[in-house]
Amino acid sequence: MGFGWSLNPYTGCAHRCTFCYVRGFEKRADRPSDERYGRSIRVKVNIAQVLRRELRRRSWKRDEVVIGAATDPYQPAEGRYRLTRASLIELTEASTPFGIITRGPMIVRDLDVLADAARRVDVTVNLSIPTLDREIWRRTEIATAPPHQRLAALRRLVDAGVKTGVGMAPILPGLSDDPKGMAEVVRAARDAGACFVWTSLLNLRPGTREHFLANLARDWPELLPTYERLYAGRAYLPSSKAGRVSGMVAELRDRFGLAEVHHHQPTADPSAGLTQLMLTL
Repeated sequence: MGFGWSLNPYTGCAHRCTFCYVRGFEKRADRPSDERYGRSIRVKVNIAQVLRRELRRRSWKRDEVVIGAATDPYQPAEGRYRLTRASLIELTEASTPFGIITRGPMIVRDLDVLADAARRVDVTVNLSIPTLDREIWRRTEIATAPPHQRLAALRRLVDAGVKTGVGMAPILPGLSDDPKGMAEVVRAARDAGACFVWTSLLNLRPGTREHFLANLARDWPELLPTYERLYAGRAYLPSSKAGRVSGMVAELRDRFGLAEVHHHQPTADPSAGLTQLMLTL
């Protein structure tokens, strides 16, 4: 993910994607990672005030802050609370570069803030679009907007001068890793004006593993033995399998003239001291 600091205005995600890696963190924190995940959202109602105080510290080095590494900042709650928008304003005023990871076309509501920020600091938006297949999308990304709406949002962001690209994440073995389907995503990203494309593959930590495999058994039972073999005793695919998919995406980027952005796990979280309320969905 290429950053050291992350910021999440909400805890939990109403999108409830079956593959969400955050379910693993929820299980480790003794919070629900099964069907209950995403039914209740923690709303950090004073995040802008806390963020402003942190950004004014003399020790703050204006490192990049990424919003949405552990929950979608443009899930439905943002329509009411606008905490992501408030956070973007604070980061811009503090001359702090930021990135956003989202599956939510609601981001276009903040075009004015994002366009202003892009003129003053380095801004990057990552729209997660792992597949254009409607059946796979509908069964694995339970409450997200359709991929074509995210592509429309991408076009509007790029037209407004905001550096925006596509994260094909996560790629699901046997479902969204076929060459034709991946080519469709990269081509659509190029046609929408994407500045870059990157990819990552499904990881199945405890918490995510149980939930994803239960849904796989319901929707694609014929694939369950394959997943149990591929992920036997591990959270990640064997390097040989992962390398094949990464190589295909690299070839597609070259074919369609797109760049790559590298990403790494965050190493710190500045969100301590926040006041939260519970929103039951």
